[in-house]
Amino acid sequence: MDKPRNRMMSLPTFPSKILIFGCGNMGGAMLRGWIAGGIEPSRFAVVDPVATRLPTGVAILRSASDITETFDTVLLGIKPQMIAALAPDIAPLLKSGALLISILAGTEAATLSGHFPSARIVRLMPNLAAAIGKSPLGLWSSHLDESARCGLDDMLAPLGTPVWLTSENQMNLVTALAGSGPAFVYRFIDALASGATHLGLPPATAAQLALTMVEGAALLVAQSNEAPGELAARVTSPGGTTAAGLGVLDEAAALVRLVEATLRAAAERGAELAQPESGNKA
Repeated sequence: MDKPRNRMMSLPTFPSKILIFGCGNMGGAMLRGWIAGGIEPSRFAVVDPVATRLPTGVAILRSASDITETFDTVLLGIKPQMIAALAPDIAPLLKSGALLISILAGTEAATLSGHFPSARIVRLMPNLAAAIGKSPLGLWSSHLDESARCGLDDMLAPLGTPVWLTSENQMNLVTALAGSGPAFVYRFIDALASGATHLGLPPATAAQLALTMVEGAALLVAQSNEAPGELAARVTSPGGTTAAGLGVLDEAAALVRLVEATLRAAAERGAELAQPESGNKA
Protein backbone atom coordinates (compact mmCIF):
# COMPACT_ATOMS: atom_id res chain seq x y z
CA MET A 1 0.00 0.00 0.00
CA ASP A 2 1.27 3.44 -0.87
CA LYS A 3 2.21 5.68 2.01
CA PRO A 4 0.11 8.83 2.46
CA ARG A 5 1.44 11.97 0.82
CA ASN A 6 0.85 15.68 1.37
CA ARG A 7 0.36 15.48 5.11
CA MET A 8 2.59 16.13 8.09
CA MET A 9 4.66 13.05 8.80
CA SER A 10 5.78 11.99 12.25
CA LEU A 11 9.44 11.15 11.78
CA PRO A 12 11.20 11.33 15.13
CA THR A 13 14.57 10.65 13.49
CA PHE A 14 14.23 13.36 10.85
CA PRO A 15 16.88 16.07 11.39
CA SER A 16 15.79 19.45 12.64
CA LYS A 17 17.79 20.99 9.76
CA ILE A 18 19.40 19.60 6.61
CA LEU A 19 21.92 21.42 4.45
CA ILE A 20 21.66 20.53 0.75
CA PHE A 21 24.91 21.58 -0.89
CA GLY A 22 24.22 21.55 -4.63
CA CYS A 23 20.55 21.28 -5.54
CA GLY A 24 20.31 20.28 -9.18
CA ASN A 25 17.84 17.85 -10.70
CA MET A 26 18.44 15.01 -8.24
CA GLY A 27 18.84 17.12 -5.11
CA GLY A 28 15.77 19.09 -6.12
CA ALA A 29 13.76 15.89 -6.59
CA MET A 30 14.72 14.75 -3.09
CA LEU A 31 13.84 18.15 -1.62
CA ARG A 32 10.42 18.13 -3.30
CA GLY A 33 9.83 14.54 -2.20
CA TRP A 34 10.53 15.34 1.43
CA ILE A 35 8.27 18.37 1.37
CA ALA A 36 5.51 16.50 -0.46
CA GLY A 37 5.84 13.85 2.25
CA GLY A 38 5.07 16.44 4.90
CA ILE A 39 8.49 17.66 6.06
CA GLU A 40 8.45 21.39 6.77
CA PRO A 41 10.36 23.49 4.20
CA SER A 42 11.97 25.41 7.07
CA ARG A 43 14.03 22.31 7.87
CA PHE A 44 16.06 22.74 4.68
CA ALA A 45 18.84 25.12 3.70
CA VAL A 46 20.15 25.00 0.13
CA VAL A 47 23.53 26.25 -1.10
CA ASP A 48 23.50 26.56 -4.87
CA PRO A 49 24.61 29.52 -7.01
CA VAL A 50 22.07 28.90 -9.76
CA ALA A 51 19.16 26.91 -8.30
CA THR A 52 15.73 28.33 -9.12
CA ARG A 53 12.10 27.41 -8.52
CA LEU A 54 12.80 25.82 -5.17
CA PRO A 55 9.86 25.29 -2.81
CA THR A 56 8.66 28.27 -0.81
CA GLY A 57 10.02 28.33 2.71
CA VAL A 58 13.38 26.74 1.92
CA ALA A 59 16.38 28.89 2.83
CA ILE A 60 18.38 29.53 -0.35
CA LEU A 61 22.01 30.67 -0.18
CA ARG A 62 24.31 31.29 -3.10
CA SER A 63 27.65 30.37 -1.51
CA ALA A 64 29.09 28.70 1.58
CA SER A 65 30.24 32.09 2.84
CA ASP A 66 26.59 33.05 3.36
CA ILE A 67 26.13 30.37 6.05
CA THR A 68 26.63 31.22 9.72
CA GLU A 69 25.74 27.83 11.27
CA THR A 70 26.90 24.22 11.17
CA PHE A 71 24.85 21.11 10.46
CA ASP A 72 24.41 17.58 11.76
CA THR A 73 23.15 16.37 8.36
CA VAL A 74 24.41 17.42 4.93
CA LEU A 75 23.25 16.17 1.53
CA LEU A 76 26.04 16.54 -1.01
CA GLY A 77 24.63 17.08 -4.51
CA ILE A 78 27.38 18.85 -6.46
CA LYS A 79 28.97 17.44 -9.62
CA PRO A 80 31.51 14.72 -8.78
CA GLN A 81 34.32 16.58 -10.52
CA MET A 82 33.85 19.57 -8.17
CA ILE A 83 34.45 17.79 -4.87
CA ALA A 84 38.16 18.60 -4.54
CA ALA A 85 37.63 22.29 -5.27
CA LEU A 86 34.58 22.75 -3.04
CA ALA A 87 35.42 20.47 -0.10
CA PRO A 88 37.36 23.22 1.75
CA ASP A 89 34.21 25.38 1.67
CA ILE A 90 31.92 22.55 2.73
CA ALA A 91 33.98 21.00 5.54
CA PRO A 92 33.56 23.90 8.02
CA LEU A 93 29.77 23.60 7.69
CA LEU A 94 29.73 20.08 9.17
CA LYS A 95 29.57 19.47 12.89
CA SER A 96 31.92 16.82 14.24
CA GLY A 97 30.37 13.42 13.53
CA ALA A 98 27.89 14.90 11.04
CA LEU A 99 26.03 12.61 8.66
CA LEU A 100 27.24 13.33 5.12
CA ILE A 101 24.96 11.80 2.48
CA SER A 102 26.60 11.82 -0.93
CA ILE A 103 24.69 11.36 -4.20
CA LEU A 104 27.87 11.90 -6.22
CA ALA A 105 28.20 9.24 -8.90
CA GLY A 106 31.53 7.44 -8.80
CA THR A 107 32.94 9.26 -5.77
CA GLU A 108 34.07 6.62 -3.29
CA ALA A 109 33.64 6.81 0.45
CA ALA A 110 37.42 6.86 0.96
CA THR A 111 37.66 9.99 -1.16
CA LEU A 112 34.87 11.65 0.81
CA SER A 113 36.44 10.65 4.12
CA GLY A 114 39.69 12.22 2.98
CA HIS A 115 37.90 15.54 2.52
CA PHE A 116 35.61 15.18 5.57
CA PRO A 117 37.50 13.03 8.11
CA SER A 118 35.12 13.62 11.03
CA ALA A 119 31.92 12.89 9.07
CA ARG A 120 29.91 9.69 8.92
CA ILE A 121 29.81 8.98 5.18
CA VAL A 122 26.81 7.47 3.40
CA ARG A 123 26.63 6.96 -0.34
CA LEU A 124 23.13 7.17 -1.79
CA MET A 125 21.82 6.72 -5.32
CA PRO A 126 18.21 7.81 -5.86
CA ASN A 127 16.46 8.80 -9.06
CA LEU A 128 14.06 11.57 -10.02
CA ALA A 129 11.05 9.58 -8.81
CA ALA A 130 12.12 10.65 -5.30
CA ALA A 131 9.95 13.71 -5.98
CA ILE A 132 6.84 11.48 -5.87
CA GLY A 133 8.06 9.02 -3.24
CA LYS A 134 8.74 6.21 -5.74
CA SER A 135 12.53 6.09 -6.03
CA PRO A 136 14.72 3.08 -5.34
CA LEU A 137 17.38 4.28 -2.91
CA GLY A 138 20.66 2.39 -3.17
CA LEU A 139 22.68 2.88 0.02
CA TRP A 140 26.15 1.97 1.25
CA SER A 141 28.11 2.96 4.34
CA SER A 142 30.77 1.54 6.60
CA HIS A 143 30.17 4.23 9.23
CA LEU A 144 26.64 3.39 10.45
CA ASP A 145 25.49 0.71 12.86
CA GLU A 146 22.13 -1.02 12.51
CA SER A 147 20.32 1.55 14.61
CA ALA A 148 21.69 4.43 12.54
CA ARG A 149 20.75 2.62 9.34
CA CYS A 150 17.18 2.22 10.55
CA GLY A 151 17.08 5.92 11.41
CA LEU A 152 18.31 6.80 7.93
CA ASP A 153 15.70 4.49 6.40
CA ASP A 154 13.03 6.44 8.27
CA MET A 155 14.48 9.74 7.11
CA LEU A 156 14.45 8.59 3.48
CA ALA A 157 11.02 6.94 3.66
CA PRO A 158 9.18 9.88 2.01
CA LEU A 159 11.39 9.43 -1.07
CA GLY A 160 10.97 5.75 -1.84
CA THR A 161 12.42 2.36 -0.90
CA PRO A 162 15.87 2.10 0.75
CA VAL A 163 18.02 -0.84 -0.40
CA TRP A 164 21.29 -1.39 1.48
CA LEU A 165 24.17 -2.79 -0.57
CA THR A 166 26.67 -5.33 0.72
CA SER A 167 29.66 -3.78 -1.06
CA GLU A 168 30.63 -0.31 -2.23
CA ASN A 169 31.80 -1.95 -5.45
CA GLN A 170 28.12 -2.33 -6.36
CA MET A 171 27.45 1.41 -6.35
CA ASN A 172 28.40 2.17 -9.95
CA LEU A 173 26.11 -0.57 -11.23
CA VAL A 174 23.32 0.61 -8.93
CA THR A 175 23.83 4.09 -10.32
CA ALA A 176 23.43 2.70 -13.83
CA LEU A 177 20.35 0.65 -12.97
CA ALA A 178 18.46 2.74 -10.42
CA GLY A 179 19.82 6.22 -11.15
CA SER A 180 20.08 6.20 -14.95
CA GLY A 181 17.45 3.51 -15.48
CA PRO A 182 14.45 5.83 -15.83
CA ALA A 183 16.03 7.40 -18.92
CA PHE A 184 16.36 3.94 -20.47
CA VAL A 185 12.70 3.23 -19.72
CA TYR A 186 11.67 6.56 -21.25
CA ARG A 187 13.64 5.73 -24.38
CA PHE A 188 11.89 2.35 -24.57
CA ILE A 189 8.50 4.05 -24.32
CA ASP A 190 9.54 6.36 -27.14
CA ALA A 191 10.72 3.37 -29.16
CA LEU A 192 7.38 1.60 -28.72
CA ALA A 193 5.52 4.70 -29.88
CA SER A 194 7.93 5.32 -32.76
CA GLY A 195 7.71 1.73 -33.94
CA ALA A 196 3.92 1.80 -33.90
CA THR A 197 3.94 5.11 -35.75
CA HIS A 198 6.21 3.75 -38.48
CA LEU A 199 3.88 0.78 -38.83
CA GLY A 200 0.81 2.95 -39.34
CA LEU A 201 -0.64 4.37 -36.10
CA PRO A 202 -1.06 8.15 -35.74
CA PRO A 203 1.79 9.53 -33.59
CA ALA A 204 -0.48 10.86 -30.82
CA THR A 205 -2.37 7.56 -30.61
CA ALA A 206 0.84 5.54 -30.55
CA ALA A 207 2.34 7.74 -27.81
CA GLN A 208 -0.78 7.54 -25.64
CA LEU A 209 -1.06 3.76 -25.99
CA ALA A 210 2.65 3.19 -25.28
CA LEU A 211 2.65 5.35 -22.15
CA THR A 212 -0.60 3.94 -20.77
CA MET A 213 0.49 0.37 -21.45
CA VAL A 214 3.84 0.82 -19.65
CA GLU A 215 2.15 2.56 -16.72
CA GLY A 216 -0.33 -0.28 -16.29
CA ALA A 217 2.29 -2.99 -16.73
CA ALA A 218 4.56 -1.37 -14.12
CA LEU A 219 1.75 -0.97 -11.61
CA LEU A 220 0.66 -4.56 -12.13
CA VAL A 221 4.09 -6.09 -11.62
CA ALA A 222 4.69 -3.86 -8.58
CA GLN A 223 1.51 -5.15 -6.95
CA SER A 224 1.87 -8.77 -8.04
CA ASN A 225 3.45 -11.68 -6.20
CA GLU A 226 4.59 -13.05 -9.55
CA ALA A 227 7.96 -12.33 -11.14
CA PRO A 228 8.05 -10.30 -14.37
CA GLY A 229 8.91 -13.42 -16.36
CA GLU A 230 5.87 -15.21 -14.97
CA LEU A 231 3.61 -12.31 -15.89
CA ALA A 232 5.09 -12.27 -19.39
CA ALA A 233 4.28 -15.95 -19.71
CA ARG A 234 0.67 -15.26 -18.69
CA VAL A 235 0.34 -12.76 -21.55
CA THR A 236 1.88 -15.18 -24.06
CA SER A 237 -0.17 -17.82 -25.87
CA PRO A 238 1.77 -20.43 -27.87
CA GLY A 239 1.93 -19.33 -31.47
CA GLY A 240 0.15 -16.05 -30.68
CA THR A 241 0.95 -12.39 -31.28
CA THR A 242 2.93 -11.89 -28.06
CA ALA A 243 5.02 -14.99 -28.74
CA ALA A 244 5.87 -13.63 -32.18
CA GLY A 245 7.08 -10.32 -30.72
CA LEU A 246 9.01 -11.97 -27.90
CA GLY A 247 10.72 -14.14 -30.47
CA VAL A 248 12.39 -11.04 -31.86
CA LEU A 249 13.47 -9.74 -28.41
CA ASP A 250 14.68 -13.17 -27.30
CA GLU A 251 16.54 -14.21 -30.47
CA ALA A 252 20.19 -14.69 -29.51
CA ALA A 253 19.28 -12.98 -26.19
CA ALA A 254 19.16 -9.71 -28.14
CA LEU A 255 17.33 -7.67 -25.49
CA VAL A 256 19.38 -9.04 -22.58
CA ARG A 257 22.65 -8.32 -24.38
CA LEU A 258 21.55 -4.80 -25.31
CA VAL A 259 20.50 -3.97 -21.75
CA GLU A 260 23.69 -5.48 -20.30
CA ALA A 261 25.79 -3.37 -22.65
CA THR A 262 23.76 -0.29 -21.73
CA LEU A 263 24.26 -0.83 -18.00
CA ARG A 264 27.96 -1.58 -18.45
CA ALA A 265 28.50 1.67 -20.34
CA ALA A 266 26.66 3.67 -17.68
CA ALA A 267 28.48 1.95 -14.80
CA GLU A 268 31.88 2.51 -16.41
CA ARG A 269 31.03 6.15 -16.96
CA GLY A 270 30.09 6.43 -13.30
CA ALA A 271 33.57 5.27 -12.34
CA GLU A 272 35.06 7.96 -14.60
CA LEU A 273 32.89 10.86 -13.44
CA ALA A 274 34.75 11.55 -10.22
CA GLN A 275 38.01 12.19 -12.06
CA PRO A 276 38.90 15.93 -12.01
CA GLU A 277 39.64 16.02 -15.72
CA SER A 278 36.12 14.83 -16.62
CA GLY A 279 33.99 17.76 -17.68
CA ASN A 280 30.94 15.99 -19.07
CA LYS A 281 27.54 15.76 -17.45
CA ALA A 282 26.12 12.61 -15.88
